[in-house]
Amino acid sequence: MLPRILRTSVAAARRLSTRTAVVASPAQDTLSEEGKYAAGNKLSTSGTGGDTLGRRLFALVYKKRSAVVAVRKWKEEGHVVRKYELNRIVRELRKLKRYKHALEICEWMMTQEDMKLVSGDYAVHLDLIAKIRGLDSAEKFFLDLPEKTRDSATCSALLHTYVRHNESKKAEALMEKMSDCGFLTSPLPYNHMLSIYVSTGQLTKVPEMIKRLKKTTSPDVVTYNLWLSACASQNFVDSAEKVFLELTKAKIEPDWVTYSTLTSMYIKNSFKEKAESSLKEMEKRVSKKVRVAYSSLLSLHTAMENKNEIRRIWKKMKSTYRKMSDAEYTCMISCLLKLKEVEEAEKLYNEWESISPTKDTRVPNLLLSSYISNNGMDKAEAFYNRMVENDLVPGYTTWELLTWGYLKQRDLDRVLDCFKKAISSVRKWDPDEKLVHEVFTLVEELGNVEVAEELVVILRGVGYVNTETYKYLIRTYAKAGKMPLIVEERMKKDNVAMDEEIKKLVLQTSKMCIGEIPSGI
Repeated sequence: MLPRILRTSVAAARRLSTRTAVVASPAQDTLSEEGKYAAGNKLSTSGTGGDTLGRRLFALVYKKRSAVVAVRKWKEEGHVVRKYELNRIVRELRKLKRYKHALEICEWMMTQEDMKLVSGDYAVHLDLIAKIRGLDSAEKFFLDLPEKTRDSATCSALLHTYVRHNESKKAEALMEKMSDCGFLTSPLPYNHMLSIYVSTGQLTKVPEMIKRLKKTTSPDVVTYNLWLSACASQNFVDSAEKVFLELTKAKIEPDWVTYSTLTSMYIKNSFKEKAESSLKEMEKRVSKKVRVAYSSLLSLHTAMENKNEIRRIWKKMKSTYRKMSDAEYTCMISCLLKLKEVEEAEKLYNEWESISPTKDTRVPNLLLSSYISNNGMDKAEAFYNRMVENDLVPGYTTWELLTWGYLKQRDLDRVLDCFKKAISSVRKWDPDEKLVHEVFTLVEELGNVEVAEELVVILRGVGYVNTETYKYLIRTYAKAGKMPLIVEERMKKDNVAMDEEIKKLVLQTSKMCIGEIPSGI
């Protein structure tokens, strides 16, 4: 529970760097919170009829299409392209996570002599470079900026980038430079540092950063939310309550994140009455504009086992929004499964399946996991077949879940098949040591040398052959009463060191009957 709340608080702080860049640029007008089509309708009204530059740019759904070509064509047709219009379009594209097209517009603006860019524009540009091209490119862009534009806005944008990449040392060094230049006049940079300390577990640094903040400026609600998260993650209930009291004395209005963090902490520490009270306060602060808060409400009510409340919240969500997202279906189905309401979860999945065009396997994986966890492998297999029939392409998690399911049944052939498909379904496999251990343990118990050798080949293909791998292999040979051949040569070829345990295993198996030389050696 806590990690989700912590991520919410940290994300709230990180999103503010963009707002600072916007405020720093006087030409960057604000725009009301409107949807994709509304934005396209209102922007660039200098066009005739319904044709606007905004509409043309929002129509570029595919990344391969160029925003620059659309802007140039608009200009060639005799229309005036104004900086404030492009700024507002960039703002909306970022909301829609259309970062590539937003970056193309920023780059085009830099080539226009008649457009006077300010530090806020460069801050937005830097943030987009970081998202599209990475940290190194963002740093180079910052260093190449004119000296006068390396001010609080662009420094904050770079700091935000360091925080997103968990570069604590670089962030701390930049903070010192910003302090020397007198740029630490708002709580935003401090909030960035608090967020990285909370997200990376450097909680002992939080109090000192709070002290530094108070010497130069005043905390805002995000500061207090991050501070609360730090207290909550350490189960410092008294400290958290003191932080909340300080917030109220400062006459700062708590938001839904504040009460969400408190509720989560109270639940974890079994303060039921306090949790119920803070949860009610949280809901008072949830509105249509903060959609993500509803999922937090669902999760918190689930933790308190309030079945009727999660149904009420879900009903309210469906009446508030035209369509539920995959993430919201995922949250609700997960909540129902945690409360053992399997049939209700299945009905909700049927609803999702009938209306969602995404075919996102993360949703059905919830039910698949539930069936496997409750020893319903027959039901899991039938559900998997249903997924395939409905053109849902199984991903790594699907195959991993099935591997665990067949491990429970000790069905070695299917374990190996699903394990191979799991690894081949991703470009780069992030080794799951527990899964590898369980698969090899079954192979070892069954003494299946052929499968053990095949596993080594599979793991070698993804660069995951180590000392433990060879221990599993040789123990399997020992179980089968066979002697593995050319072990030392194979280990040398795989650049794996031979430790004392392997030497003993080799000695133990050397007196057994000779096994076959495995293929692929």
